[in-house]
Amino acid sequence: MPSESRMTQHLDPRSPWVISTHDLGKRPGTMRQMTLTLPAPADLGVDMIGVPKDADVELDLRLEAVMEGVLVSGTAQSPLAGECARCLDPVSAEIEVNLQELFFYSDEDASEDDSLLDGELLDLEPTFRDAVVLALPLSPVCGDDCPGLCTECGIKLAEAGDDHRHEKIDARWASLQGLISDKDNDQEK
Repeated sequence: MPSESRMTQHLDPRSPWVISTHDLGKRPGTMRQMTLTLPAPADLGVDMIGVPKDADVELDLRLEAVMEGVLVSGTAQSPLAGECARCLDPVSAEIEVNLQELFFYSDEDASEDDSLLDGELLDLEPTFRDAVVLALPLSPVCGDDCPGLCTECGIKLAEAGDDHRHEKIDARWASLQGLISDKDNDQEK
């Protein structure tokens, strides 16, 4: 008997990430190749980088009926936008992730974390979201040689040049710094 917590919400067949498996039937071994371009879902990323909302996501998929359900495998490519973790300049890139998920016909065969079909419909968005978030860099950089920002004044080190320096005074001797300059001023009088 299905548990009450495993009840699935009904999927909207008009949603771009919801795919019909009607033509596969429940005949193991039947397969369908698909190439789709879908709009990226909102809030897909980590703090510094992510996939822009509604950006084109290119999907190359294979749907295959197996005994327990429908196996979806393939790749997804999408643009990334964010900022460099070192210098805070804008960063843009492309990401390609592999997708593979088994959507079970019924929750009798599935465990708690497995995906279920809603009739003949499956929602590919959670699978895509999980794959992308796991593949994103936590600290994206605009280039491997990016020197970042000066920790003293915040200027971009790439623009500052090699002669950018700050006078460092040891905190233990800082109070004596004023005595030297005062003595020099007294001697000049």
